[in-house]
Amino acid sequence: MTTPAGSVLTENKSETTTPFSCVVWNDPVNLMSYVTFVFMTYFGYSKEKAETLMLQVHNLGRSNVSAGDLEKVERDVTAMHGFGLMATIEKSN
Repeated sequence: MTTPAGSVLTENKSETTTPFSCVVWNDPVNLMSYVTFVFMTYFGYSKEKAETLMLQVHNLGRSNVSAGDLEKVERDVTAMHGFGLMATIEKSN
């Protein structure tokens, strides 16, 4: 974009172009089979990938289950909350 004086303005899009991750956290409530089901159903992951992510949640306490722009990851986190899973947004490095 150009200003009336002819100088060029650059937009700060760091919040929308920086990749973000949806992190699912371990909890004492949901069964491992249910978490696997959610990952397969919502994200469309294969059973093997869903089980791998579920085991990360179970053994490590967390797993980055999706990544993308902020709006996409916000949708994913909201969906995980709808399934009863604990999830947060994390800025990727």
